[in-house]
Amino acid sequence: MLGFGKKKNDLVKLLPEVRGKYLCDVPMSKHTWFAVGGPAEVMFFPFDNDDLSWFLRAKPYNLPVCVVGGGSNLLVRDGGIPGVVIKLDSAFYKSWTKGEGEITCGAGMRNADLKKIMLENKLGGLEFLVSIPGHLGGAVKTNAGCFGKELKDVLVKATIVNGDGEIREVPAKDLSLSYRSSVFPDDWIITSLTLKVEPKDPEETLKIMNEQKNYRIKNQPHNVKTAGSTFKNPEGLRAWELIKKAGCADLHINGAKVSEKHCNFLVNAGGATAHDIETLGETIVQKVKETTSITLEWEVKRMGIHK
Repeated sequence: MLGFGKKKNDLVKLLPEVRGKYLCDVPMSKHTWFAVGGPAEVMFFPFDNDDLSWFLRAKPYNLPVCVVGGGSNLLVRDGGIPGVVIKLDSAFYKSWTKGEGEITCGAGMRNADLKKIMLENKLGGLEFLVSIPGHLGGAVKTNAGCFGKELKDVLVKATIVNGDGEIREVPAKDLSLSYRSSVFPDDWIITSLTLKVEPKDPEETLKIMNEQKNYRIKNQPHNVKTAGSTFKNPEGLRAWELIKKAGCADLHINGAKVSEKHCNFLVNAGGATAHDIETLGETIVQKVKETTSITLEWEVKRMGIHK
């Protein structure tokens, strides 16, 4: 099945026929929490793993391909993304199954959707994931974590499709998960995760979830256009303290500004471009380096080309 956002562009004519859909010239501002970014030349929504595998095997060999998830930790530049952007958004990638002491979830499932699964099935252990914005697939690449737990603490294995279209299961240890990072080939696409769970009273689970949610609302920007923590915490230090020490807590560039609530969050306060946000972030990196001799590392993923 072929679907198109606008007119069929020349790139689509070179792509294999799929059971999912292609959309052309898709504004990435609709797929990121910052609500900025130029268009994806083509966006591909695979129907299932076999469809994704076929696409990767049959596509032109030199075609640029990347994957996006929920867009909660992503900054797409104003020139957009050439080639094909893959998004795992079909029902297949949002489904889940229950096993003995574990559940397997599609990579396109929102972290927040775990809440209903856990409460209805009297499960615990994944409360911290529920509070993290985005999709489960993206949580692997960054080894997402909060409230003292990280994905690596609960991940059993992942199903991947590699650049050659091979589908296989990979144990968690082979993903080399560490603080806000992982080490595995760039052409691996995570399509599902198997996570450890434990029996737990729903009232206790809900209490933990609510406490974590309330903490975020109190201490982090809420209901604004942001992509979460902008910079990783250097070992033994806090990024927000370094940003504040460097005098960056009140910085802004056009509609891009440092959050008044938490200065390790950048916010699109209205009318910001991706260039504004990235320039603000790079300005902070430079000022922190000048003040402390420490180079902050971006936690937000940046992709695409400058306009």
